[in-house]
Amino acid sequence: MTDSEFTRKPGFHNDCSLRRQDFHFDLPPELIAQYPPAQRGDSRLLTLDGATGALGDRRFCELPELLRPGDLLVFNDTRVIPARLYGRKASGGRIELLVERLLDERRALVHLHASKSPKPGGELLLDAGFTATVLGRRGELYEIRVESDEPLLTLLERHGRIPLPPYIAREPTAADRERYQTVYARQPGAVAAPTAGLHFDRALLDRIAALGVERTFITLHVGAGTFQPPRVERIAEHVMHAERIEVDAEACDRIRAAQARGGRIVAVGTTAVRALETVADAAGLPWPWRGDTRIFIYPGYRFRCVDALITNFHLPESTLLMLVAAFAGHAGILNAYRHAVEHRYRFFSYGDAMFITRRPAR
Repeated sequence: MTDSEFTRKPGFHNDCSLRRQDFHFDLPPELIAQYPPAQRGDSRLLTLDGATGALGDRRFCELPELLRPGDLLVFNDTRVIPARLYGRKASGGRIELLVERLLDERRALVHLHASKSPKPGGELLLDAGFTATVLGRRGELYEIRVESDEPLLTLLERHGRIPLPPYIAREPTAADRERYQTVYARQPGAVAAPTAGLHFDRALLDRIAALGVERTFITLHVGAGTFQPPRVERIAEHVMHAERIEVDAEACDRIRAAQARGGRIVAVGTTAVRALETVADAAGLPWPWRGDTRIFIYPGYRFRCVDALITNFHLPESTLLMLVAAFAGHAGILNAYRHAVEHRYRFFSYGDAMFITRRPAR
């Protein structure tokens, strides 16, 4: 199938009246987590029953009590790369460069912040000691080529900085290289972590496996666009940024086997939801696929594959908040977020988590 067939499925949204402000909530700034908890799994877990709206306050270490033998956890195994570099243009002026996507060993699409936009052919002198050439513009991004005998990924791993989200108001530390990364990350390419997975440590994964809960992996390389809210008022007019996904045959086989035995498909993070819903057919069966997805999930969307979701708390008016509102119901999610604020849950990437079961289709 083509990319457009995966990302523009007709007839799955039926509410065109929703506006961006319908997903606003007030969040005290002190609830935005600036650091991870002392240990993975020390966070809190708010449960939301999509069918009834019932809420429950738990600890993340109690997650195994919410799972059933035969369930399948689907993890996103993308790995965050140290994607931020600094330098200057050969013509003068400081630059900040954030790699959005690796194209091959030496080319990448990047966000480039400079006082004056560089022109094609312009030379960038990176503080790390190597140079790059601007090849051209692709929308809001620039294509660059590294002038080095070493692959760009190797240079980033050695010299780059972890690109913490914009709401974390501090410089990254050495500890962030480990904590802003899941313990099962293995496919380099993301510039933001699939943060629901940050709560899992090896011991918790082993406890869950011992219950008869299986797991599989998909890949979605999270881009910087994940932090950008819609710029239009009417939600239906928003166009999502593209992110690279891969769902292989083994993952599809495991998902189909879980569905056949009556197990739930539990997505670990909104990125896993977006990947699975991109490749699921009308019967809810996933098919192997690799390419870009622009799937935009908001209330009115009819889910095909995912039954339960583990996720962090999301930004006001964000596309990820719209996704979870589609999953559990608009009113139910906003009520859960009010509860989270009142009970002083920690928000966003290094914050607490939710376990949500899907609202039945109506």
